[in-house]
Amino acid sequence: CLWTLAAVLKETLKDAPVPGAGFVKKLLGPLDAVLEGFYSAILLHHFDSHHYTSPYSEATNNLISFIDLLEALLASRIELELPLRCQRILFLKVSYILNIISSSIPYVIKKKFILLLKKCVLYKSREDAKSGSLFLQTPSLCEDMLALSNAVLQVVNLTWLNQLTLSGKSSYFGSSEATPGHDSQGGSDQTVLRALSLVVLKALEFKIHNSATEAEIK
Repeated sequence: CLWTLAAVLKETLKDAPVPGAGFVKKLLGPLDAVLEGFYSAILLHHFDSHHYTSPYSEATNNLISFIDLLEALLASRIELELPLRCQRILFLKVSYILNIISSSIPYVIKKKFILLLKKCVLYKSREDAKSGSLFLQTPSLCEDMLALSNAVLQVVNLTWLNQLTLSGKSSYFGSSEATPGHDSQGGSDQTVLRALSLVVLKALEFKIHNSATEAEIK
């Protein structure tokens, strides 16, 4: 079901984004509250449990399918201006995803979530799309980005970055310490390192541009 819904959304946006707005609204409208509740339910799981220890388990595959659906919802959020809560939930409740990224869930899941956050801060629905800074003229998207930026900066101000692994092996974001027996050079995932750095910098940039007082900026 997750895969089918994501596939239909992606094909609709690829074929004709603007004329497809009516179809997307008909498709997602009845599912709006359901998808928001499902987002909260699935992402509040205990991901440290044995069901997620393998990147090939059914639970992990289901979560990957859900991430694919979130990517499709993000694309519809950016390319279509529809008043649907399920399109905004990724921004408004991003703290759920930040918690998962710092958990002991398989690395493939962490990487997909981090790359999804990168698309959020670049306002890009696809890797081949141009950055959508013009979309920030939309008040609701500005509100969403401010919520995401606040959540990211809040965890970064704590010890969140130091808890993140940059590869499935030994490298950590906040440390150059390597696990004995592993090569400390070239062990980190440079794609994820760049994506994480970009998420933090863009969140900081957006927060500064939308801060009311000089004290808040500092």
